[in-house]
Amino acid sequence: MADGFVSVSRRIEAPAQQLFQLLADSANHPLIDGSGMVREPAPAVRLSRTGDAFLMNMHHQELGDYRMRNEVTEYEAGRRLTWEPAPVAVSPADEVADPGLYRWGYELSPDGPGATLVTETFDCSRSPQGLREAVQDGEGWRDAMTASLARLELLARAGG
Repeated sequence: MADGFVSVSRRIEAPAQQLFQLLADSANHPLIDGSGMVREPAPAVRLSRTGDAFLMNMHHQELGDYRMRNEVTEYEAGRRLTWEPAPVAVSPADEVADPGLYRWGYELSPDGPGATLVTETFDCSRSPQGLREAVQDGEGWRDAMTASLARLELLARAGG
């Protein structure tokens, strides 16, 4: 059985700092997202430290439209960006008791002159069993993560 942690890596011909700047601007997330669920930031935020938060409008075929609040849990400029999403409550009854159920993140490592190894991670190891089953212990996101890294590369090539 998987441990609830999935990662996908891609070597991208762009400097780590350029890629990190693209990832740290929430306005780019809909352009990078390979799942098709991320719509637009509400509003766009440039992330600069642990504790920063950004809101994203989302859409899921079964859930419809919703909003997520993402709090940065790890920030190392040019190297690492990780956040914990939590649904934004529409009413007090919808409030989430423990928002830290899973984490998304990126790690960047220089890989030769002007190239970077980018690793996207999804960690649901602390999630309830029902959520882990719904996302196949994170494996359900692997194709979308692979697509996200390809989209990040295209955005970097376009001058981001």
